[in-house]
Amino acid sequence: MFELVALMLLSQQPPAPFVEGMASYYTVASSSAVTASGERMQDSALTCAMREGEFGHYYLVVAANGRSVVVKLNDRGPYVWRRVIDLSKAAMRKLHPSNGLMWVKVYELGEEVPPELASTQ
Repeated sequence: MFELVALMLLSQQPPAPFVEGMASYYTVASSSAVTASGERMQDSALTCAMREGEFGHYYLVVAANGRSVVVKLNDRGPYVWRRVIDLSKAAMRKLHPSNGLMWVKVYELGEEVPPELASTQ
């Protein structure tokens, strides 16, 4: 949550979420080994899949429990009704040690991660 507050203070206006809804995670075993962007899928990388957004851009994912993670968009999905983002296993574990589904708000950061958020990667 600290990261979101810092982002709001630096921009001096509250950011609107890029998307809000249910997040899930996916693994190499449950999907293709190559992502839609052409990168290899890695469970240990902080990456995500969304139906919209620019490949290579970074997104701040803030969970309802207050934890957050910065992820890089490198795939398309999720293709399950009511889910807005698929996170890599490592990214989901940063948000919660055991949950597979979580309510999140996703904020677009752009091509570069702001220095004040680099610690959430």
